[in-house]
Parts: sequence; C-alpha cells; structure tokens
Amino acid sequence: MDSTPLKGKVALVTGAGRNIGRAIALALADAGAKVAVNVRASRDEGQAVVDEIAARGGDALLVAADVTQRADVDAMIAAISKRFGRLDILVNNAAIRHEAAFADLSYADWRAAQAVCVDGAFHCTQAALPLLRDTKAGTVIHIGGLTAHTGASKRAHVVTAKAALGGLTRALAHELAAFGITVNCVSPGMVDTVRKGASATANPEHHASHKPLLGRRGRPDEIASAVVWLAGPGARFTTGQTLHINGGSYMAG
Repeated sequence: MDSTPLKGKVALVTGAGRNIGRAIALALADAGAKVAVNVRASRDEGQAVVDEIAARGGDALLVAADVTQRADVDAMIAAISKRFGRLDILVNNAAIRHEAAFADLSYADWRAAQAVCVDGAFHCTQAALPLLRDTKAGTVIHIGGLTAHTGASKRAHVVTAKAALGGLTRALAHELAAFGITVNCVSPGMVDTVRKGASATANPEHHASHKPLLGRRGRPDEIASAVVWLAGPGARFTTGQTLHINGGSYMAG
C-alpha cells in the first residue's frame, strides 16, 4: 500500500492544537499532505504541532483564527491559498465540550457550543468551497461525537451541536457531489484525551456509564486513521456517511 496516499494534497484541520485535532494533523502529514494547523488562542500548542510535522519531514502552516468569526476564517483560507495554492481536505474538528446541567446552562454557553461546532463548520466549509471545488476531488470531514447519537446528561448544548453536524453532512453530501466533493462525519467515542480549559470538562459524566465492548478507551490516532482513509483515494465513493469509532460503546449502551 502507498504510505503517502495524500501526497500533493493540502489539508486544514481546525482545533488542531491538542488531542484528536493534533493527531489528525500529524496523521494527514504522515500520509503526505501539507497541513494548515488551526488554533484559536493556543498558538504555542499549534506551533508545537507545526514543528512536529516539520521534524517528521512534512510541511505545515500555523493559522490562528476564531472559527466563529467569518473575517478570521476568510483570512485563514487566504493564508492557506497564498502559502500552498490549493486546499483539498477540510477537517472541521473545533468544538466545545464542557458539561452543565440543563437547568443551569446559560444561553451564552448554549450559543457558544453551537457557534464553535456548527457555525464554525459553516464558515470554514463555505469559505473553503472555491478552493475545494477547484480540486475536483475535495473532501470535507466533520468530527461529531458519540453522545450526538446516544444522548448524555449535562451536555444538551454539546449533543445538539454535534447532532447538527450529522444533518449538515448529509445536506452537503447532496449539494457538493456535483463538484466531486465528498462530505462525511467521523463520530468518536470514549477516547483518551487531555481535557483542560473552558472548552472541555475534565471527566465527562457519561464516561462512567458507557463502556466500550473492546474493554478500553480509544486513542486519538485511531480516530485520525479514519480521517486519513476518508480523505484518501480509497474513499472517493463514500459520502454522506457517519463513521462511528468507539470500540463498540454505541452498541453497549
């Protein structure tokens, strides 16, 4: 098998400073793609990913932007076009995942989850569309989540936002097929990640009640491998799908 199936491609990964986003950026680079590493504020983390890609022989660009702000997103896409001249793969990974009981959930926190996850995917996909169309074989991959399908307490804002990505996936799969663009969603569950800051709760409550059939939690690189496949030549006939990567947690209940 070709160890660099994405050679000559350019990818953008949002929220790529740590955890699953970082793993996706590294895996795409290892597969041969040039990678734009997006962060909102954690420039040091983003630069560390860029440096790691360079140390492994790849080519990466740090693009700091708030995906909820269209002007930021437009500037980010322009920077990618200037540096690489194209964009083939968009991975909408940026999200907010902290927990709050619905009775105590502020409207500001509700809107923040939708803004980052859903509005961010809207802005990035729409702004990137001219470049993706130019490739005649573009790829958009949304990163969903297990609780979008199972539900979970104290995560109404997150579950709603992640579930919306499933609808956006199916809608865009219809609309963008004419341009040769595939649109899919990867839905991770029960993955070991480092959760810190305002964007994520340290120990999600639903992790205590959901157990993977395989007896362990997943690794970020296992989610990244699914993204690489969807971005590669072997998945050109796959669109409008949600791919569950959760060790069987979805079936275990």
